[in-house]
Amino acid sequence: MWDNPRLLNAAAGALTALSLLVFAFAAMQLLLRSPLFPLREVELRGTLAHTTGAQVEQAMRGRVDGNFFAVDLAQPRAALEQLPWVRRVQVRRIWPDRLEVTLEEHAPLARWGDAGLVNVQGERFAARSDAALPLFAGPTGSEAEVTRRYRRFVELLAPFGAPLEALILSPRHAWQARLGDGLTIVLGRDKPNDSVDSRLERFVAVHSQTLARMQREHGYVDLRYPNGFALRVPDLKGG
Repeated sequence: MWDNPRLLNAAAGALTALSLLVFAFAAMQLLLRSPLFPLREVELRGTLAHTTGAQVEQAMRGRVDGNFFAVDLAQPRAALEQLPWVRRVQVRRIWPDRLEVTLEEHAPLARWGDAGLVNVQGERFAARSDAALPLFAGPTGSEAEVTRRYRRFVELLAPFGAPLEALILSPRHAWQARLGDGLTIVLGRDKPNDSVDSRLERFVAVHSQTLARMQREHGYVDLRYPNGFALRVPDLKGG
C-alpha cells in the first residue's frame, strides 16, 4: 500500500473528509449549546377572534427550549394546534433572536350535531360558538360532503328568501333540509339518473307558480318521487 500513490491519495482524502465531518459535528454541537444566540422574542401573528394570548402563552410554556438554532419548532407547533379554535400553525426562526408564530383560526360555518363545529373548509373541530349557525348532521367522515351540498342547496334555494337552517344526511345517505320559514324538504338519496340536486332544482322551478300556497299550509315536501312531489304531514322517522 505504501508504495501505491493511488491508494495513499484515496486514504488521505478519506481521512480528510472524516476529519471535516468530525469538525462540523463538533462545531454544530457547540453552536446548539452556545449562549451567544439566545431567543429573545416570540412574535404572534394572525387575526384571532376566539384564541386568547393567555391560551397561546400557556400552550407554549416549556416548549421553547434552547437557543436560536437548537429550539425544536415542532413542539410549540404541536401544542398550539391542540387549541380548539386553531386550525393551522406556522413557526419559523427570524434572525437573529426571534420566533415568528402565525396562527390560522377555524372560520365556523355550521354546528355539527350536538357537539362540535364545521369550518368553511368542511372540517370538523371541537369548539363551541354562540353565533347563529346552521345545523349539519351526518355519518362520521361526511363533513366535507355535507358542506359541499349545503353550498349548492343554498344557491338553489335562494329564490325562497329563507335561510337553510339545517341539513341532515342519514346513515342511509338520504338528505333532508329545513328552511328558516319552517319548510322541511325530504330529498332522499342520489340515484344514477335522478340526483338530489336535480330534484331540488325542479321543485324550485315550479314552486312559485303551483306549490307556494300548499307549502305554506303543509310545511313539508317530499321530493323522493321521480316524476313529482308530495306534500304531507311530517314524519321525522322517515329516511
